[in-house]
Amino acid sequence: MKFETIAIHSGNQVTDKHKPVVQPITLSTTFEHGNEGGILYTRANNPNRQSLEKVLAALEGGADAAAFSSGNAAGTAVFQGLEPGSHIIAPDDMYHGLRHSMVQLFAGVLEVTFVDMSNLEEVKTAIQPNTRLLWVETPSNPLLKITDIRAVSELAKARGAILACDNTFATPVFQNPLALGADIVMHSSTKYFGGHSDVLGGALVTKAVTPFWEKIKTIQQVGGAVPSPFDCYLLCRSIRTLAYRMKGHAQHAMILAEYLMNHPKVERVFYPGLKNHPGHEIAASQMTGFGGIISFTVKGGAAEADAVVSKLRFFANATSLGGVESLIERRASVEGPTTKTPQNLLRVSVGLEHTDDLLEDLDQALL
Repeated sequence: MKFETIAIHSGNQVTDKHKPVVQPITLSTTFEHGNEGGILYTRANNPNRQSLEKVLAALEGGADAAAFSSGNAAGTAVFQGLEPGSHIIAPDDMYHGLRHSMVQLFAGVLEVTFVDMSNLEEVKTAIQPNTRLLWVETPSNPLLKITDIRAVSELAKARGAILACDNTFATPVFQNPLALGADIVMHSSTKYFGGHSDVLGGALVTKAVTPFWEKIKTIQQVGGAVPSPFDCYLLCRSIRTLAYRMKGHAQHAMILAEYLMNHPKVERVFYPGLKNHPGHEIAASQMTGFGGIISFTVKGGAAEADAVVSKLRFFANATSLGGVESLIERRASVEGPTTKTPQNLLRVSVGLEHTDDLLEDLDQALL
């Protein structure tokens, strides 16, 4: 099956005798012993979660998937799976929630070195004898840096380390890290998989069922940070339109990026689809589209950036991304006092509104 067909059919397992076209929601928390699926308790498994994990694994080209209650829960499960004293190499520009997980929840348990993952020499230099995990986020959040997944994969394999890639911004529509050498792919399924800003979720997909993966599955089931049947249902529903939504997001993002690049009030635009982006060539070699997220810096400081946001009509000043509606936020104000994000940087999740309306809105806000 091709991608669009997988997205529509692989997450739709109907066993109901009435043969509904859409898989019903199974809300029961417990199941009779000896049932066909071998399901005992919904924390450990559930028909809707089975369907979600099946379609996620298929879309990423993986051997298995594990669905979680949030993206942070998914990423944290990977860190939990490491032995105490393990060393992680992670991007200096990465999602702040998972960064906090690394340095706060695992302080004194795991060692972390943050480097510019777009600079292969920095990654090489950071490798230590106890390096067990290389964590890649490409494109990164919020500066949209690009990491060469193939090259970092070679470094990880030479060390016997695990390479995990946060593929949230690209989705499997535009990038397949497992095919490029990654061992595990992570998603905040709240974002593009959900696509409508109404469901929280996270996911991991593995290239192969290894002892480390079995440990992650144990963490998922025993720890219990799993999505509800209704959340799984919503995600399967939204994944059906993922391919078409992503094409619209990327098309709109390119139009807005080119507009912003030529605006006199804009200092710099960060979007890997632009040819002047330092990671454009690598992005073009490992992605089939450049996604729907743009960051740009406004000339001036935080006050000037906030003024732009306050004038917008069709861009909600809100955290998160990946919904059909456009969102914008001054990212440093969300990340807190330790952020390295420029104070005048605005991150935009480009939605599916008509681009004429979005451009007109930006035009009046940037006056």
